[in-house]
Amino acid sequence: MRRTTLAIACLLVVGLAGLSASDDQWPRFRGLHAGAVPDDPSLPDTWSETENVVWKTAVPGLGWSSPVVWDDHVFLTSAVAAGAEEIPVPGLYDEHDHISANTVHRWVVYDFDFETGALRWERELHRELPRLRRHIKNSYASETPVTDGERLYVYFGSIGLVTALDMEGEVVWQRQIGVFNTLIELGTAASPALHGDRLYLVNDNTTASFMVALDKHTGEEIWRVERDERGNNWSTPVVWENRVRTEIVTAGSDGVRSYDLDGALLWELYGMSNLTTPSPFVSNGLVYISSGYPGGALRPVYAIHPGAEGDISIWADEESTWSRRFPGNRASSEYVAWAYPLLGTYNTSALVYRGYYYTLLDRGLLLNHNARTGREVYGRQRIRVGSGFTASPWGYNGKVFLLSEAGDTYVIKAGPEFEVLHTNPLNEMTLATPAVVRGNLFIRTQSSLYRIARSAAP
Repeated sequence: MRRTTLAIACLLVVGLAGLSASDDQWPRFRGLHAGAVPDDPSLPDTWSETENVVWKTAVPGLGWSSPVVWDDHVFLTSAVAAGAEEIPVPGLYDEHDHISANTVHRWVVYDFDFETGALRWERELHRELPRLRRHIKNSYASETPVTDGERLYVYFGSIGLVTALDMEGEVVWQRQIGVFNTLIELGTAASPALHGDRLYLVNDNTTASFMVALDKHTGEEIWRVERDERGNNWSTPVVWENRVRTEIVTAGSDGVRSYDLDGALLWELYGMSNLTTPSPFVSNGLVYISSGYPGGALRPVYAIHPGAEGDISIWADEESTWSRRFPGNRASSEYVAWAYPLLGTYNTSALVYRGYYYTLLDRGLLLNHNARTGREVYGRQRIRVGSGFTASPWGYNGKVFLLSEAGDTYVIKAGPEFEVLHTNPLNEMTLATPAVVRGNLFIRTQSSLYRIARSAAP
């Protein structure tokens, strides 16, 4: 008994040590826990353009990728135009508000020093006049890189280029996986996922949608699977290590699909909205999936148990019948823990924090549900009239943070009661989801990158 107790204690210590070490880095889009951050008294509750700002540095060009952080490196990508280009302003746009590039662009990776914000190195990976058009609120550098601490893996979907760089900015390998247009020429945004020795990328396009696995050491293609998609997907895949197996869960406008690590289809789920932007994420032993094109008849959220097989669709039939078959949030599949037909968001990915599932609607409404059961905790709460949201929410120290397109972060009390505690303005358009690591918050605005921490010197 004593040996067993000691063994369990040792496993717990090792597990906690591993968790602590991993939480010291922010290696991918939304971090390791999809925006849920361990409590840290160094993390700020309030800030402005000057308050609690450790440093602010200019970032050339236009890119809506998020920062990733490893040790003393803060990586960011951008597309830098040689001349004047039309830039977006906050607000709602028609889906057909797309533009063509007027000048040659440079696709660039930046490495900023964690402590000072000084530029450590800059690496241009490609230069050309962009071939694809983009929505005015998108950019040619919207995909967030991913790192394992030895290499930085960068994907620019607008030029089809995948690059591995070492931590000093030297190119290790490059691979071209193809340049493809999206429906309505909205541009690309799905970020790569890294697991083990493989890099996974999803490219849903109007020509030949696919997912590909590359060897992270060499860039060689290991496998590629076709996807029956129409080209409306800006969702980043998630590698889900669950109690049954490890799988790659992908969202798409025509359906959700999960693959094993060799690209074989494990399960699928039909019933999504016309355009898909939110990324699947894992929490509480479930994988959460959503899409919510405005005005769509179906804007679903699904919470899925491990072990699913085959077609687990619950809303794949006509609009006239799905509401009768599946009212409320009661699941009609043993693998669907809970679901709602009209809870999905257009751009933001949801947040699970301290047992609550927070939905941030793009027009400035917040909803709260029990993350395990789907039971509604509170319905739509207005954050501020006229505020639009694209960045995904995050949470720490008992608070939920909502960053608007205008650069205002609304601080919400976490828990069953809705309360706006205060607002933190940066007074510049912001679409990128921040990074939170080692007591610091990194926010990318249209022109700058901020490092923010409690009681920072002015």
